Amino acid sequence: MQSDELAPSSIARVKVQKSDSTVSSSDSVVVEEPLEIRIRRSGKEEQLGITMRTPGADLELAAGFLWGEGFLKNPKELISVKVCADKSLSLRQRANVVIAEVSGDSQDSVRVLERRFTITSACGVCGSTNISDLHKRGVQPVKTTPHTLEELAGMAALLDGRQRIFEKTGGLHAALLINALGQPIWVREDVGRHNAVDKVIGAALMAESIPLVDWTLVVSGRIGYELVQKSICAGISAIVGVSAPTSLAIDLAADFNLTLMAFARGGVAKQYAPFNTSPSELG
Repeated sequence: MQSDELAPSSIARVKVQKSDSTVSSSDSVVVEEPLEIRIRRSGKEEQLGITMRTPGADLELAAGFLWGEGFLKNPKELISVKVCADKSLSLRQRANVVIAEVSGDSQDSVRVLERRFTITSACGVCGSTNISDLHKRGVQPVKTTPHTLEELAGMAALLDGRQRIFEKTGGLHAALLINALGQPIWVREDVGRHNAVDKVIGAALMAESIPLVDWTLVVSGRIGYELVQKSICAGISAIVGVSAPTSLAIDLAADFNLTLMAFARGGVAKQYAPFNTSPSELG
């Protein structure tokens, strides 16, 4: 593993030995490191949370998190996102702290974050815990996707060949943003599903492409509430996952007009909606 004096990378080499062999060999594993996200407003700095993530695209992760949590109403409110420059810290320590500076008139979160502590990469720095939070923030329903269900089902294949770290380690998730023309634009990987989504949305935010009207998000794992929430806040019209959705994710997607497709494999997928949704509403 890396020395404390080195900035963390996304892949590490490790020694392995199979149970049926006496010969050891080397292998690649995905790196998991803590990332502290801080926000600076009007000269005042505070910690928002610490998430376990795969190093890489950390500035985008922080930007995407701020947008999804409602700290920003306008992309221009994000002044800068930088890695900590405190020279009293080692390079590795500095690389694990990101500071986002926002304008003085940007709003604080509409609720008190309950997670100013280390949490697992499986959860990520999760967002709102119920649908009413988004309504209180004034988040609007997304525009209906311009793509057919068949087109959406086939978009999962666009992940093939774009998961660079996964191909070497097999140990992390991916998120892919596809534009209205069906073209893959941003793909990011992370040990945490939510972090991967924050990274691609952060990339879009920093490219001043928010809201992502008519865009589609493809994720490599299951679709939970948090991933749907982040998609809606970014204006994304559809989400496609290769695994199962949760009931709350389905309810939230229906409430905000987001098309939700899951179990996308081999060019086929299932569209999900609450049980009381009529066939005409499913489109």
